[in-house]
Amino acid sequence: MSLSAILTEAYNFFRNHISQLAILTVPILFIQVGIQMWLGMEINSADLENPQFGASHMVAMIVLLLVFSVLIASLTLFMEVRSHGHEPSNAMILKTSFSFVPGLLLAGVFSGMAIIAPVMLFAAFGPLWLIGLVMSIYIFARLAYVNFMVVVERLTPLTAIKGSFKFSGPIVFKTLLLLMIYIPFSLFGGALSSLAENVGLPLMLIVEVIVAFFGLFVNVALFRLYMVSRPNIDEQV
Repeated sequence: MSLSAILTEAYNFFRNHISQLAILTVPILFIQVGIQMWLGMEINSADLENPQFGASHMVAMIVLLLVFSVLIASLTLFMEVRSHGHEPSNAMILKTSFSFVPGLLLAGVFSGMAIIAPVMLFAAFGPLWLIGLVMSIYIFARLAYVNFMVVVERLTPLTAIKGSFKFSGPIVFKTLLLLMIYIPFSLFGGALSSLAENVGLPLMLIVEVIVAFFGLFVNVALFRLYMVSRPNIDEQV
């Protein structure tokens, strides 16, 4: 399936289910974005010569990871059941999503380490960090389907990572192009956040949540690409 067809179907799905998606994900996004904003303010106000990272920051990071895992699990479950024509309630989707949180957490930690490793290693060699950055972006694209495999295929974290890396090989270019949609979302969101910051924190939070919600379109597009490419998954894993 062509990339334009993938984007068209993803757009139609997002538009047709935007109300239920909003009811399901926006409350979670308010928690996630709120924690991110608090951590950002803590970092900006920290002493650069003697930064302090306390227990409250550690707890916030753990809660942030948990909330993000619930968000991804809920969104993926919603897309999966709707793609099969089922219409479960948001409460049922949210309740079911909690069982996938441990697997998603472990998969996220392992994937994150694999993605950031090239940048960290090449950073020791000055300008070569750009090579590490390119490698990290490539690995990120190859591991873009780990969360889907944990939730849809019910794979263990390590098996999902291995499966995603093999599965994404033939579609890595399309995956990279879909991931690039995050760039305009980020630029537009940053501009809106700068304007909202002059008004006040509540408006800034609302703007950040709205931008994050529409940014979920990238997940919808990736999921559609994943679903149409799944016939080969048994050969890949």
